[in-house]
Amino acid sequence: MTTSLNGKTAIVTGGTNGIGFITARELAQMGAQVVIISRSQEKCQSAIEQIKKTTGNNNIESIAADLSIMANVRQAAYEFKKRHTRLEILVNNAGAIFFTRQVSADGFEMTFALNHLNYFLLTYLLLDTLKASAPSRIINVSSDAHQQAKINFDDLMNERKYSGFGAYSVSKLANIMFTYQLSEKLSGTQVTSNALHPGFVASGFAKNNGPLFNFGMAITGLFARKPEKGAETSVYLAASPEVEGVTGKYFSDSRELISSKASYNKKDQDKLWQTSMELIAGE
Repeated sequence: MTTSLNGKTAIVTGGTNGIGFITARELAQMGAQVVIISRSQEKCQSAIEQIKKTTGNNNIESIAADLSIMANVRQAAYEFKKRHTRLEILVNNAGAIFFTRQVSADGFEMTFALNHLNYFLLTYLLLDTLKASAPSRIINVSSDAHQQAKINFDDLMNERKYSGFGAYSVSKLANIMFTYQLSEKLSGTQVTSNALHPGFVASGFAKNNGPLFNFGMAITGLFARKPEKGAETSVYLAASPEVEGVTGKYFSDSRELISSKASYNKKDQDKLWQTSMELIAGE
């Protein structure tokens, strides 16, 4: 892509490896000032050095934050606003799958906290800057795993029954529902909101689940697409003139697709938004 992003500022969460790293690198290659938000300061610094060396763009920064913790999400947004007055591109990419149920520091089921509430709260806190910088874009990395999911509002934290893949699928459905609802709320602001499926990518994803699972992932990873391919749709939605003004859509391989029937349920979208607001208000 030959698009120039000179003068534009982008945030990429989870930008230290996999498709997040490639997305950050490609946006930097186009001239954007890129801020990586990720948990490890050491990994952030390593990613910054690699991107600078590869692209020749020295306007690369990081903010270290564990985005499963809502106070850290708030601190990351505060730190960004302290440094910057503009934000044209927000790529919500950080996420994980947990095959045993874990609870975040705030008492939320970890998958829901990191994969959904992180997206929701960080975006919410940065909306004023995104609006002031319009035209601007919000890109939410979801997954085709959402297709079989349905949100159970009576057991959002999976306390009664837990399935790692089930919790992950629901969180990815929540990403899309949030994207659609956000698009409506941002009507007339020139801030767009789109979601995407990156495909099955060979990356560091899911390596938090122990050596046995890592071995399985190494085998299946032989058939996975490279991170460069997985990042293409994120970069496309962040930078391509073809999607200027396009909002409230779901993409894969840089093409618009129809997401699951459940994702378009307006009543559930409204309930998810209200529930998410109540959860973040308590933290």
